[in-house]
Formats: sequence, C-alpha cells, structure tokens
Amino acid sequence: MTMHLDFSSQGHYLIALLPELVLSAWAMVVLVAGVSKRMHTSPDRVTDLGWLSLLGILVAALANGWLYGVTEVGSSAMVAVDGFRLYANWILLTAAGMSVMVSIGYVEKQKLQAGEFYGLLLLSTVGMMFMVSARDLIVIFLGLEVMSIAVYAMTAMNRRDRKSAEAGLKYFLLGAFSTGFFLYGIALTYGAAGSTNIAAIAAAIGDGSAHTGLLGFGVALLAIGFAFKVSAVPFHMWTPDVYEGAPTPVTAFMSAGVKAAAFVAFLRVFSIAFDGVYAQWWAIIWWLAVLSMVGANLIALVQVNVKRMLAYSSIAHAGYLLLAIVSNNGTATAGLLFYLFVYTFMNIGALAIVMTVGGQAERNQRIDDYAGLGWRQPMLGIFMTIFLLSLAGFPGTGGFIGKIFLLQGAMDANLVYLSTILVLTTVLSYWYYLRVAWFMWMCEAPDADAHVGLAVPVPLRLALIVGVAVVLYTGIFPGSALELAQAAAESLTSGGFLLLGAL
Repeated sequence: MTMHLDFSSQGHYLIALLPELVLSAWAMVVLVAGVSKRMHTSPDRVTDLGWLSLLGILVAALANGWLYGVTEVGSSAMVAVDGFRLYANWILLTAAGMSVMVSIGYVEKQKLQAGEFYGLLLLSTVGMMFMVSARDLIVIFLGLEVMSIAVYAMTAMNRRDRKSAEAGLKYFLLGAFSTGFFLYGIALTYGAAGSTNIAAIAAAIGDGSAHTGLLGFGVALLAIGFAFKVSAVPFHMWTPDVYEGAPTPVTAFMSAGVKAAAFVAFLRVFSIAFDGVYAQWWAIIWWLAVLSMVGANLIALVQVNVKRMLAYSSIAHAGYLLLAIVSNNGTATAGLLFYLFVYTFMNIGALAIVMTVGGQAERNQRIDDYAGLGWRQPMLGIFMTIFLLSLAGFPGTGGFIGKIFLLQGAMDANLVYLSTILVLTTVLSYWYYLRVAWFMWMCEAPDADAHVGLAVPVPLRLALIVGVAVVLYTGIFPGSALELAQAAAESLTSGGFLLLGAL
C-alpha cells in the first residue's frame, strides 16, 4: 500500500519524520528509566537500559522501513522522503545499535551514568538522521547541533579519566569553531541565492540569478564546515586526541555515525545545490582528498598506539570517501553509501576489540600489547584480523568492494590521478594494519598472564559476530547490498523507487 504525502499538511511532516520522532521519544523513556527507583536498585540496570535502547533503535528501524511505502508529492519540502535518506538511516541506526551492544559491559565497568549515556546516544542519532533527511541548510544545521552537543557530552562522560575531559573540551572548542564556518557559509549562500532550500539554491544557480561572488565564499565556508566534521586534512586536528581520549564506545560511534551523517549531508548539498558551480569547487575537494589520503596514511605509519592509529586510519578513509563527492556521479554515490555501510561494521568491530584488550583503565593500547593475542584469545585475534584486512581493502572483504566502487566512480569522472593516489595510499596502509596482525600472531606475549581472562560480554560477542559476518558476506556476495546502494543513489536525483516529482 502506497501513501502519498503532500507537505503542505503539517501532519504529513510528522509521518515523514516518524523514525526521528520514535527515537526521540524513546530517548526520553531511557532517560526517565535511568533515574527511576526500580532501575536504580536493579543489579542489571546497565544491561536493562542497553537492551531498552536497542529495542528503541529496532522500532525506529521498523518505522524507517515503513517509509519505503510512502510517495512524496513535490520536492520543495525541507525534509526528503527518498531512498538516499532511508539507506543512510539504516547506516546510522546500525552504528547506534552496534555501539549500544559494544558499550553495555564498558558502561558497567567504568560506572558511567547509563541512562544519560544511552539517552545521549539516541538523541545524537536523531540529530544525524535529521542531517541526512534535510533538504534545507537550516535543517542540516539543526541536526548538526543536536548531534554535536550530545557527542561532546558523551566524549567527556568518563569523569574519572582526565583524558576524557580533555578530549571533550577539545572537541567542543573546535566543533564550535567549525560551526561558525558552517553557519556563516549558510548566511552567504542565502544572500547569494535568496533561499536556504537545496532545490531553490540549485534553481537560482541554474537560471543565473545567484550572486556569484557571495556564492563562491558560501560554498568555500560550507566545505570547510563539512571538512571539520568528516575529519579531512588539514581540518583533522581534533580527531586523534578526541578519538584517543574519549571512551572507546564513543570513539566507535563517532568514527562511524558522525562520519556517515556528515558525508551524506555533504554529498546531498554539493551534488544537488551546488552542482551548477561544480567547476568552482571540485578542485577544493580534490585537494582535501589528496591531503587526507597521503597525510593521514603517512602519520599512521609511525603510530604505536592502536587507538590513535585507527584515528588516523579514519582520516585516511575520509579521503577515500571524498572521491565520491568530487566524482559527482551515480556510481560514486552508490560506492559512498556501500562503503559507509561496511565501514560501520569493520571500524566499530575493530575498536570494540581495542576496548576489550585495553582493560579496565584502557591502558593496553600500544601495538606491542597485542603480542600473542591471536593464540591466547583466538576469537578476538581472528575477528581483529578480518576487520584490519577489510579496513586495508583486501579482496574478499567488504572494504575491498567499497574501494572498487569508489575507484569506478572516480574513473567514470576521469579522475585518473586521484584514483592512482587512492590505490598507492591503500597499499601504503597495509603496513600499519598488518603490523597489528603480525604482533597478534607472530610475536610472543611478554607476560605469561597477558590476555588471560579478557571479558567478552554476550552483547559485545554478538556485535563482533555480526560485524565479521557482514564484512565477509559483502566481500564475497556484494550484489544485494550494492543494488540497494545503487537504487538509493538513483533516488537522490531521479526519485528511484520513491516518486519525488509532482504527481
């Protein structure tokens, strides 16, 4: 059954925002449950709140699936109901669900405020979902702020750890700085085009009514704002310190969810609103991609802290994903969606194992702390190896297929030099990924008791199994996931399976 939505009706906006509304209400339930007397006295309080949060994510996912039966009338609304938005929502809900499963044991051991932690995680996900659904720069900004404020608080939530407080402060200060660029870019774009609606901006550029000078500055400032959020070089300064200092489940959530939301919004704005001035901005994104791929991979080579190495790895992956934006075609867009989906599983999985090996105080984060892990803890060793191989882009993993699609999109756009840099930096990254695997399988543990008794709670174990299964399945049988990504990419401009034109 198909439902037609005319956004002249306020009630229809509520239907279009059903997943976000469900998750917002559920976050309130989790917060209230966290301070209730019964939950406070329960010995399994953290686990109960974790599963309650996971149930809310599942309900929001069902609401997201229900929206596939909705047909949008017109394309001038502030919120999109298209396959591109719905596919991105799957990625964000997956990142939130995986992060909840990974965090249950951690939150209990670190004695964090469980209600606040899970409530903020759900609210941050709501902000991300607003970002990917927005057809208006103001809505993107509102989603960005909801997401960012929640993540700032989560980063600094471990009050017993000075690094966590430091990371939260750094993230807040630089995040506020980048928000200034983004908001000023919106203001200049509004001055140039007379609207903040993405379709209206594209129309103003197309008919020549947009002020060229103001628009150029607006595009540049918006690019800087997005570059901060996706951790592109040289706007990456906050990433290594924040990723290292934040509680590891928060690091995992940021590296997958925040990155995915920022890239999806980045792509929608630049491929739709600014498509008419592609010649003015493609070189900016080209250089951001080159600097991110080359710079981050080179710095990652010399890291001895695994968590910090994965932070620079995340910056390098941002460089790979920037290829999709500069390529500006359907193949690259599908590649970006597919890559973000697989990246969610492999990066959260790798950081979950880093959290487990790190122990109570997260001190065992050096590469040599992984010596002998593969033989002492075979499940963790095998899973970590698979995640590292996928991050490196080895054949047979989802990471390899994602990079192939990004390369194909770049070659379709005749970006030969950029494609060559991606291949060379990918080969360069093998060193620091395989170095961790070498220590796990080829080196003796210095201590006879090393890695003995590492606790792997059931939710964490389940998350790791699901992550490995998806990484291997999408690497060997990528067809279905790629078809969904391609359909979502087509809907961005043509409507795909959802009719976006006037009926």
